Amino acid sequence: MASAKDIIIKPINARTANAKCKQIHYSGKVVPNSQLHFGIFLNGKLEGVAQYGGSIDKRKVLPLVKGTLWSGMLELNRMAFSDALPKYSESRAMSIMHKIIKKNYPQVKWILSFSDACQCGDGAIYRASGFYLTGVKKNTTMLRTPDGEVVADKTFNNTATKIYKGFKKSDCKKLTGNQLRYILFLDKSYKEKLTVPILPFSKIDEMGAGMYKGERLTIAGRNDNISNKRATKANSGDQLECGGAIPTHTLQSLRVSQ
Repeated sequence: MASAKDIIIKPINARTANAKCKQIHYSGKVVPNSQLHFGIFLNGKLEGVAQYGGSIDKRKVLPLVKGTLWSGMLELNRMAFSDALPKYSESRAMSIMHKIIKKNYPQVKWILSFSDACQCGDGAIYRASGFYLTGVKKNTTMLRTPDGEVVADKTFNNTATKIYKGFKKSDCKKLTGNQLRYILFLDKSYKEKLTVPILPFSKIDEMGAGMYKGERLTIAGRNDNISNKRATKANSGDQLECGGAIPTHTLQSLRVSQ
């Protein structure tokens, strides 16, 4: 039986990553500004992807950590693993990917990611991988259209007619749930520059934000429920589908430029 040590993680191009992400991520969508794409392989077959890029609104994100340069952080936009991958593949993959980023892109000091507890989970894999919880916020931006699609409210702001697929924003229902914000410091000294509080994981239960695969649970309840199962396959906020860089290495590596 395969174990997490059997997986292979390596960069892949955006076209391949986007196709796999659309196939297995719960949203069925990719993020337009992803720049680094990693493939997770088992027995030579692509079974998972992770996509990193700059945040859509860096002016709001950079102040989270004082002194962060424009190129000093990345957001984990998408992570999706198939059920074929063995237990603990997520945490092993993230450990390897972050070592690769730290080695090749030393200007990147920290990683940001959001867990969608409206549709998927509350970030168990982030907590297991050394991320800090820095925000729990009730959903105000994710909407479900009458035909069942989930979109960000900015979808309607970005269209000239304020109509998406024949629907107005007022036709849609706001998703019930929370968005959780996590930060991982590749450069440990930047933890001292964090401008928002680090929240205890118990805050998730206090706010009723716990979720696993669409079911509301406490952290303890979820751990009991999945003790012999896989962790959640995918996390991160739902953004509009399009784009992606080809090939993967669109970030400027300081090791290459010096």
